[in-house]
Amino acid sequence: MAKQLVTQIKVQVTGGQATPAPPVGTALGPHGVNIGQFVQQFNDRTRDMTGTILPVVISVYNDRSFDFIIKSPPAAVLLKQAAKIAKGAGNPLKDKVGTVSQGQLEEIAKTKMADLNAGDIKQAARIIAGTARSMGIHVVD
Repeated sequence: MAKQLVTQIKVQVTGGQATPAPPVGTALGPHGVNIGQFVQQFNDRTRDMTGTILPVVISVYNDRSFDFIIKSPPAAVLLKQAAKIAKGAGNPLKDKVGTVSQGQLEEIAKTKMADLNAGDIKQAARIIAGTARSMGIHVVD
């Protein structure tokens, strides 16, 4: 009998530091998935990205088995790291909390390219620049 997909769960977990506590436990528990097994596999696969928030898509099957796909970190997280700030501006139109260069935008775009709906790096960099503007981060040439 073939495995049948029951549900897909999307959570954001810190790389290399997953625990059975929320959000992982509360997302997987109702579906009968072995939470400890997921935590172990996730931490092993994300050991080199410790401390970075990573979106994860977990596919749960009818026999309670699972597999998961780790996406690239959110653009906002990468922009905060590049600008060396703790959080974005409360009012991005008036307040500017940091700056990033065009080169940094292109590096972030290369990292995010697989998850973006863009044809090339220049378009992806424009998408990331829009996220930066909405966070109150000034983009310099």
